[in-house]
Amino acid sequence: MTGPAESSLFALIDSRLSAGRPLTLAIDGCCAAGKTTLARRLQEKYGCPVFHADDYFLQPYQRTPERLAQPGGNMDRERLLQEVLLPLSRGEDVICRRFDCSTMTLQPPVRIPYVPFQVVEGTYCMHPELASYYSASVFLRISDAAQRRRILSRCPPEQAQQFFDRWIPLEQFYFHQLHPEKHCDLILDALP
Repeated sequence: MTGPAESSLFALIDSRLSAGRPLTLAIDGCCAAGKTTLARRLQEKYGCPVFHADDYFLQPYQRTPERLAQPGGNMDRERLLQEVLLPLSRGEDVICRRFDCSTMTLQPPVRIPYVPFQVVEGTYCMHPELASYYSASVFLRISDAAQRRRILSRCPPEQAQQFFDRWIPLEQFYFHQLHPEKHCDLILDALP
């Protein structure tokens, strides 16, 4: 089901693709706002590959106090840049390694063939060190109350508490320090 907000995004994508220009789209925003859902809808509609920022969590050795004190510092943006964004910018296949939080290890490399349209979704993907590699971007926002309801509905209580105590404060620090929404082509309200 497509609403007016998604329609404006589809129009932006269609305009870029019909002009024959490659498109790397960033979807940044609040947790539980629908970034992954939107990326999945785009993948279904356009057949584009989707790269998830969640696959680029820091490895244990990278989780230093200095790194975590940086806005957006809890994502391995250097690896996302090297494995995904730089190859895409050159029109090359991507060889990526997903970080598995359950084992705290990188998974074996997977080759994703280059196509002219791809999506990178997840909080922190519009970090200033990465933003110039996207040809379009969207930011998804959600009210605090709706975010809390969604997290509580999809997570066990202990896991939900981790979002409230750790992950949301880190993303809020990133939003308040770097204002990624100001650099996005579209700002959309949370998807249903």
